[in-house]
Amino acid sequence: MAGFASRHLSTLTALLIVSLSAACAESDGAGSATGPLLSAAQHSVLPLGALVSVPNGAGLSEIWPYLTDDLATAQDPVNLVFTGQADPRAIRDALLGLTGDRTPVFPPVFPFTCTWSDAVGGLMAGFGDVAGWEGTAVQLQCGEYGPIRFHLRLVKLGAFTVGNGHFEVVIPGTTDHQVLSWELAEQLVTYDLARTGLLGAAPADGGAINAAPTHRSIPAIIYNGLPVELKSLTGGPLGSVSAPVGIASNGHPTVLQLGGTAPAAPLPTPQRFTLQFNQIIPRPFCAGGPADFLRVEGPVQLELQVENRPGGSLRRVFRADGELTAIPLDLATGLPSGPALQAKVSEWQQADAGDQGGEVKGVQQQQLIGPAGAEPGHLRIELKVAPGKTPQFDRKVICP
Repeated sequence: MAGFASRHLSTLTALLIVSLSAACAESDGAGSATGPLLSAAQHSVLPLGALVSVPNGAGLSEIWPYLTDDLATAQDPVNLVFTGQADPRAIRDALLGLTGDRTPVFPPVFPFTCTWSDAVGGLMAGFGDVAGWEGTAVQLQCGEYGPIRFHLRLVKLGAFTVGNGHFEVVIPGTTDHQVLSWELAEQLVTYDLARTGLLGAAPADGGAINAAPTHRSIPAIIYNGLPVELKSLTGGPLGSVSAPVGIASNGHPTVLQLGGTAPAAPLPTPQRFTLQFNQIIPRPFCAGGPADFLRVEGPVQLELQVENRPGGSLRRVFRADGELTAIPLDLATGLPSGPALQAKVSEWQQADAGDQGGEVKGVQQQQLIGPAGAEPGHLRIELKVAPGKTPQFDRKVICP
């Protein structure tokens, strides 16, 4: 749904919701010389950036040190590498079996008392020299979709798994999250896997592989709306800022060797919830210029189901639908500058985590409909990533 904008610890939560500005928008041996070769299909699309070496449990493998939602943008840095019995399904079982008690390492207040569950989140992919492109078929959250949570995406790259963890906040009035910290989530995941008793070795430093001392940033308008408690967790200044604040990253992933597995986690009940979109945003496509803004209002329904499949694979299916009102706006006066439009938004995802890796496919559609059925614009985004196959990303915009 990102195209329409790119419980406890009650004091912090309330401050967060109230004070964020309404104007925000946002095989052992894998990789060795004798390992299996990439197919021609896997070679057909390569990462735009250089590959780096990470431990795979039996030596080193080459990976692209980022996860991406379009096969090009270095979006989320790989800050976790899992070796040993490190299938994403096994990591999921281990984390879902934990309680929220993290004392004395973390304070006994939310969000540090959160528990893990399957997460609603955008599809991404990662790349390894042997596995090629694989999808983030397993996504987990500690906390709930909003207002704040830890979010973990996992990608199986042959005999090892890489992941990105981040701490994020829902931008009020939207269905989007803003990342606040890479490092805090990396620390939480590391501590939680230590709590499982499954680590076969002490956590290790994976070496410098991606951007430091920051990667991406928090817009000033969002940062200034954060309560001081959340600002302190980012490592940024506690006062107001006039420029974006970089999201701290030391560029070094933590390597976690898993020496055992946890009992299979029971299947969760489906997640169903509604978010109210209420935000002023730049027209997301077919804009008439930089001053083309819309006030978008209305409910978006989201649903996530997770199920076991024959052969031991895990499937997650996500759907989101909304019929919203989009009013063209004159920012100088705050008044409507044209007739109201109908905005139809939808997203569908299917992700399968299996022995060969992660297969993901998803479609996002956003449609603006004017008076008498005129269509001022249509956006469709599609991503398909499957083991051994050529990955596909397509973004189509139709304007009048």
